Amino acid sequence: MKTLLLSNDDGITALGIKVLARQLAKSFKVVVVAPDRQRSASGHALTLHKPLRFEKTDIIQPDIESWFTSGTPCDCIKFGVTQILGSAPDLIISGINSGANLGGEIFYSGTVAAAREGALLQIPSIAISLFSHNDFAKHYDSAAIFLDGFIKTMFSINLENVFKKTNLLNINVPDLSLDKIKEVVITEPGIRLYNDQFEKRIDPRGKEYFWLNGQTLNIAEAKNSDIYALEQNKISISPISLNLSCHESVENLKHYPQILNLNFNTHEN
Repeated sequence: MKTLLLSNDDGITALGIKVLARQLAKSFKVVVVAPDRQRSASGHALTLHKPLRFEKTDIIQPDIESWFTSGTPCDCIKFGVTQILGSAPDLIISGINSGANLGGEIFYSGTVAAAREGALLQIPSIAISLFSHNDFAKHYDSAAIFLDGFIKTMFSINLENVFKKTNLLNINVPDLSLDKIKEVVITEPGIRLYNDQFEKRIDPRGKEYFWLNGQTLNIAEAKNSDIYALEQNKISISPISLNLSCHESVENLKHYPQILNLNFNTHEN
C-alpha cells in the first residue's frame, strides 16, 4: 500500500485536511502531521530558535495516525519524513487549503511551502487549495474526490513520468460540486496582485496597532494562467519549478564583463 504524508497551514482542526485524509485513507496509508493552529502566509519558515513540540491525536480519525505541532508547515514535513515515517513517503500532500493559492500567492503560502519542502527533499509533492468567492469554502469533498482519482491515475502511469522535471504540483479546485466543474487544465502561475493596506487601530490601552488588509486587483490574466482557469470554473494544475536561476539574465550579464572586474578604481573629489 502506498504511503501518503499529509499536512497543511490551516491547522490540524481544519475541515480541509480532515475531509482529504478520510477520503485518501480508503485506498492509501495516510499519516497526518499538521500545525496546532492557523499558519497561513507563513511561507517557507522553519522553527530554529525555540523548541518544537509534537503530540499525537485522533482528531482526524482514530485509525489515521495524526500529529500536531507547535511549528510551521515546513517543520511538519521535515519531522514527518525523518522522525515519524523514518523514510520518504510515496507522496506528500498539503491541503486542502481554505482559499486559493494562485499566481504570486505561492511565495507566501504555507500550503505551497509544505509541498515545496517535500519537493526539496526530492519527494513528489502536491499542494491543493479550494478557490472560493466567499470567506468560507464549502466543497472540500469535490477537491478530495478529484485528488483521490488524480493520485490513483498518477500511480498507475508511474509517478516518475509525471514528476520528471519537477517534484511539485500546485492544484486549485473551484469551490463547486463536481458536476459544475468544467474540466481539468494544465496552467502556469498568473500574477494575482493585491492593493495592500495597513489599517490603523487603537488598542484598549491607547496604543496603535496595524492590521494588514487588501483586495485583489483586476488584472487581465493570460489564458494559460491558473487564475484564468479558476475564473472559468476549471481545475488548475501548475507544475512549479524549484530552479531559482534566471537563465536569460545569466546570458545577458555575460555580455558585460566590466561589471565582474575586481580592479575597482576609487576617485576622490
